Amino acid sequence: MRKFYLAFPKCETVSNKLTWSHYFELLKCDDKMELQFYFHEAEKEGWKVRELKRQMKSSLFQRLALSTDKKGILALANEGHQIITAQDIIRDPYVLEFTGLPQKKRYKEGELEAALKANMEKFLLELGRGFAFIGRQYMIPIGSRRFKVDLVFYHCILKCYVLIDLKREEIKHGDIGQMNMYLNYFKTEICQPDDNPPIGIVLGAKKDELLMEYATQGITNQLFAARYQLYLPKKEELQSQLDLLLAEEK
Repeated sequence: MRKFYLAFPKCETVSNKLTWSHYFELLKCDDKMELQFYFHEAEKEGWKVRELKRQMKSSLFQRLALSTDKKGILALANEGHQIITAQDIIRDPYVLEFTGLPQKKRYKEGELEAALKANMEKFLLELGRGFAFIGRQYMIPIGSRRFKVDLVFYHCILKCYVLIDLKREEIKHGDIGQMNMYLNYFKTEICQPDDNPPIGIVLGAKKDELLMEYATQGITNQLFAARYQLYLPKKEELQSQLDLLLAEEK
């Protein structure tokens, strides 16, 4: 109770949307910024206690904070995660431990896709706010050929389609070109006049940063390459990287 009072000294700041069980989990955060972030997100997103616990275990705050600067980190803590641009919905890595796929097993892309669909509620939680599932293996007819996008979503905040292509191993430059073609098709054939341009995410187990930089250079579509992992990250390692980033900012 003393720790609760120190974290929330003014009763006006305590949310009536959260339960004591939520606060019991929140008080496990030793870092004040981290606690504030999860407090705002749990309230804004309406997370149940188990959802809050999962996001804390997946080190969501550290993962998002490492992709921004000190100003962005402070904004995360004080306001929660704001979604304004396409970049704001990207996470690297995405944590997909809920699929149940062993890390070292040679699984097929179809198995990963099926596992994500079977655990769609948890996958939507990992993707973040605003995602609505449209379909799996979405057909794209171009000329006499047929292509399929692994997963298609609609983002209700950004008002656009989000296409995700899964890659079991390292993302190749050809995967970027293929996704760019999908985005061009969606802009021409699927998007309505009031839709914003679609977003493409090529999601692979590995990626070469320099290769991806060259592969995406000059592409005008909103196209991103990101990694996924099938295990929970080590919070200590992420926090160490975050502390280093904050020290460099100072």
